[in-house]
Amino acid sequence: MVAMSGAVFVELANMIAYDIRRGALRAGDRLPSQRSFAARMRVNRSTVVAAFDELTAQGWIVSRGAAGTFVADEIPDRSPERAALKRASRAVGAVGLAAKPGFDVRTIAVAPWPGGARDAKFRVSIGVPDPRLVPVDALARAYRRALRGQHRAALEYSDARGSERLRAAVAAMLRHARGIPCGPEHVLITNGSQMALELCARVLVEPAPRDADSRREAPGLGNSIAIEELGYRQAWRAFEEAGARLVGVPVDAAGLVVDELPAGLRAIYVTPHHQYPTTVLMSPARRMALLAHARKARVAILEDDYDHEFHFDGRPVAPLAADDAGGNVIYIGTLSKVLAPGLRLGFVAAPERVIERLGQLRAVTDRQGDQIVEHAVAELIEDGELARHTRRSRAIYGERRAALLRTLERELPGVLDFALPPGGITVWARAADGIHVERWKQRAAEQGVALATGRDFDREGRALPYVRLAFARYTEAEMAEAVRRLAKALKAAR
Repeated sequence: MVAMSGAVFVELANMIAYDIRRGALRAGDRLPSQRSFAARMRVNRSTVVAAFDELTAQGWIVSRGAAGTFVADEIPDRSPERAALKRASRAVGAVGLAAKPGFDVRTIAVAPWPGGARDAKFRVSIGVPDPRLVPVDALARAYRRALRGQHRAALEYSDARGSERLRAAVAAMLRHARGIPCGPEHVLITNGSQMALELCARVLVEPAPRDADSRREAPGLGNSIAIEELGYRQAWRAFEEAGARLVGVPVDAAGLVVDELPAGLRAIYVTPHHQYPTTVLMSPARRMALLAHARKARVAILEDDYDHEFHFDGRPVAPLAADDAGGNVIYIGTLSKVLAPGLRLGFVAAPERVIERLGQLRAVTDRQGDQIVEHAVAELIEDGELARHTRRSRAIYGERRAALLRTLERELPGVLDFALPPGGITVWARAADGIHVERWKQRAAEQGVALATGRDFDREGRALPYVRLAFARYTEAEMAEAVRRLAKALKAAR
């Protein structure tokens, strides 16, 4: 416990004022109580009282009695921050995020199902949550309320960017839980993260010029997008369908190898929190290097933070977007992973100019999302139900992860070698020498288990001695049965 001193309470006040200036706290946001704030910061409550008094005197915050303390609706001049936002918009415009005048209608092919065997009893190949954990009653109540009263407007045509209510709720979540300074004007709601990827691809990639003589499409200039190898096939397909040329960049134990990035890129697609599929966490040095490279080369970063909530060892690492000073990062996230894939809710956080362009494109192919569902999920975020559900799910998935490790040691000793990642809902493992993983995958399918191997994530389709095991969807008993079937399949494969 830190005793009260002038330096301490002033430092605390300056820290809160800084969060307000940079947009992590916005006008009208409710601050934690003085008691909880003191406990969190490990200082005396009197220090917090003095800091709040100082902020009140400066006009940053206001007290509303029993309702609590809030960021003031009219805060002191923020001209430096407004200038920074303008600079960020110019930087984003420089890499062409809002300059694309049009797009071609293309046929989007469905990417292969990881591991195949779509109808398998145990699909340990795909990292999805357990839909049985969804707070169905709370969601149903919120859905009913969304159909009543003032929310009946949700039955009308609305903003292609998503409901104002959900965009505000997502923006608040990103500010408070992930440190990304943004408001509803910086958020677009999509039908899942795949739609977000496809829309971003169409904004980033310039239309390919046409050869006047042959009428065939000539390769577009400057339409190269760097991707991680190994990586996410469905993102690659979205980029290719938009006309991009993919440039593979290797991933090692520290994440994307930034020094291998070529010149002349349009964008860099990364999954830095838990790299897909290897689950590697990008190191702080690589994060800094990647952001610096993007600023210097004036290139966009597409950050796909597909499972931010599922981090078991310590706190999740802040997204690249939280440290982005140049306006180069387009942040893609999803609510489907924490709730259920069938709800199809994703989002993009980016400079306002980019969101406006994405909204224009979204309106062409999908006039708007499901406003009723968006209002219902916004309520789950606002009343804290989503945060409570996330905590419950994270605890359950942590137990299932530990159970998977015990089962692997018992049923497949010496077969798989892996480093347990700090988060994520899959395990990436190297098979022991002498194991033909593709043959194992075939035999596993016969046993009712869909198994993903390294080939499923390799752009060239090479046979690689790796397997991916997703554990969140299944209880301890179910996962044990799946692993027993994998062990039986391995004997048959040998």
